[in-house]
Amino acid sequence: MLRLTLAALLLATTSAIPSAGAQETKEIGHVNTAITNLGLTRSHRVVVERFEDPEVRGVACYISQARTGGLSGMLGVAEDPARFALDCTATAAVEIQPGARRGDRGEVVFESNTSLFFKETRVHRFVDEERNAVVYMAWSTRLIDGSPYNAVSVVPVR
Repeated sequence: MLRLTLAALLLATTSAIPSAGAQETKEIGHVNTAITNLGLTRSHRVVVERFEDPEVRGVACYISQARTGGLSGMLGVAEDPARFALDCTATAAVEIQPGARRGDRGEVVFESNTSLFFKETRVHRFVDEERNAVVYMAWSTRLIDGSPYNAVSVVPVR
């Protein structure tokens, strides 16, 4: 039981884990959506984070995600709802690096654990060379049945 609690605490402190090659995320802010346990534990909240795609220079993405509070949320054993929004914007001249994966499978540029076991929010990048745009899609994984929740953001390459 002690090992499970320690593992939960470790996961709770590393909830946003960038994928290989992705840069660190930065929490921009949060709002509390419900106070739990009379304010003695962390409240349910919506958190806004920023990340940048290392293979597409000049783009910043912002993702907001629901995070479960309460004692289970503090310990990292709660399952966060698969609810999120995504917006990506050009912050400078957009440059797609040669190493950026093309094709219909895209490439993962962001991952965030949303439960102790087998559930994540991921952001995939797709390059639409025909329309000269970069498409980012956020979606939620689950071990067995997946999730239909998703969000899309498009950044034109000029």
